[in-house]
Order: sequence, then C-alpha cells, then structure tokens
Amino acid sequence: MVDITHKINTLRYAKASAIVRVGSPATIAAVLGKTVPKGDVFEMAKAAALLAVKKTSDVIPDCHPLPIEFAAVHFHVAAQEIHIEVEIKTIYKTGVEVEAMHGASVAALTVYDMLKPLDKEIEICSIRLLEKKGGKSDYSAELRKSLRAAVIVCSDSISAGQKTDFAGKAIIAKLEKLEIPVDEYCIIPDEAEQIRAKAMHHADMKTNLIIFTGGTGLSPRDVTPEALRSLLDRNIPGIEEAIRSYGQCRTPYSMLSRSVAGLMGDSLVLALPGSTKGAEESMDAVFPHILHVFRVMQSFSHD
Repeated sequence: MVDITHKINTLRYAKASAIVRVGSPATIAAVLGKTVPKGDVFEMAKAAALLAVKKTSDVIPDCHPLPIEFAAVHFHVAAQEIHIEVEIKTIYKTGVEVEAMHGASVAALTVYDMLKPLDKEIEICSIRLLEKKGGKSDYSAELRKSLRAAVIVCSDSISAGQKTDFAGKAIIAKLEKLEIPVDEYCIIPDEAEQIRAKAMHHADMKTNLIIFTGGTGLSPRDVTPEALRSLLDRNIPGIEEAIRSYGQCRTPYSMLSRSVAGLMGDSLVLALPGSTKGAEESMDAVFPHILHVFRVMQSFSHD
C-alpha cells in the first residue's frame, strides 16, 4: 500500500452514486409497495452498502483500513431508475471516496439481485464519485503559485564547508511540490545578528514565507529562536504545537525542538529543525494547511 505515515488526520468526506435502471414501471411499483419476494429492497440494499463501506479494504487490495465515523445511504426513484447515494465521513490520513463508491456499487448489485426474478432488463448504469473534501485537494494551486519563499540554513559547520546541507534542500523540494518558488536559498552561521538581518531583509522584500532551518536545539550555539522571536509581530503557537505534536508521534526527542512560527508584517516566519528528517517532518506537519494564513490575511486586506 502507499505510504501515508507522513500525512496528518483531517476530516474527510465523500459522496458517491449509482443508478439502477429497470425495464418496467411494475418493477418500481413492487419496490415502492414492498411486494418484492426477496424482501424490502431499500432496507436490504442499505444494509449491504453499510457492510461494504466497512469492508472496503478487505476487497480492494491497495485501500487502507480506516475508521468509518459516519455513513448514510439514500434512495430516490426517478421514472424507471433507482438512484443510490452513499455519504461517508472519517477523521483520518486518507480519503474515503473508494469506500463511498464501493458502498454505492454493492447497494446497486443488491438491488439488481433482489429484482432480477421480476425483471430481465435491469441494468446498473453508472457508479461515480459526486463529491470529496479533505486533505491537500482543499488548498488551491492558485494561491500557492502567488507566493514566494526564502530558505535560510543556520549552521556553523555547513557555512564553514565542513558539512553538506540536506535539510534546506529537503525544504526546497517540499516547496517545489507545492509550486511555491524560492527566491533565495542561503547558508549562514549560527549568529543571531545574521539571522535577524536575513529575516528583516525578506520581510522588507515582502517575501511570503521565510523559512529558517537549524539552530532550534539546545546547544549553546542554537540561537535561531532567540534571534527571531523579538522580531515577530505575532507569534502563532498553534503552528509550533502542530510541528511538535507531529514529530512526537514519530520520535520522543521532538519534545526538545524549539520550532518558531509567527508573522513579521505580511511574512510568515518559520524556524524548523536542522536535521533533514526533522525539517521534512515539520513541513509535512503543517503544509499545505499553513497556507490558509495568507488567505486569512488577504481577507483582512480587502475589508
């Protein structure tokens, strides 16, 4: 199965439909009048759909098992068609569209099975996804493409040429996947004045995302948080908490990280861990959801 361990839990929703077309108005009358020999068609199909939704990962090999926290099955009749809709909700790392489509398809097959003794012209016409919400698809590419970023690596050893930077390049790779261009990538030593100067320069240039990596640990030279906090107009503790919470699910050492998040004017400033894995996981923890910051600021600027 596809690796989803890097994803975060969000509210996921999907609605799918199926249509069963019958050959005679008498078949519809039997369904509505509950005179079908095999029993109540809608009740049986609903039960089958609910069972199918919960068992999707058992029959679709690449589907992840996930908690189904809401499921609803709806039927309505239009002329000689029975329309089936299945709605699913969960709070999880991956979507529920296949579960919704599986439920709708099994409901349709159940209707077919119950009505085939009465009608030899029954057909299942379509099974399709009507709607899905949740996850990265909720965050428009149009907003992302209008943003600009800077990535600053804070490290004595890397700036001296003694080590190679991987964390900064990992952050750039994540931004490229989001189609956010990086205006500057640079490496500076763990010097508070240089860190502050870079932050103020990019805030003056109205760079949307100013991302520092390194210097968030506990050694005497780890001064990135102290250098940045005095410059922030507003701290955003929820982002910091999200980064640490995400990391804590993967290693208990994340509690020692001192990530920073806040606003300098219209710029979002982040200070992330200097390890490659720490930087990657921090980006996964908050992107693309963090970009809602800019939508909120845009709405204020229009008021």
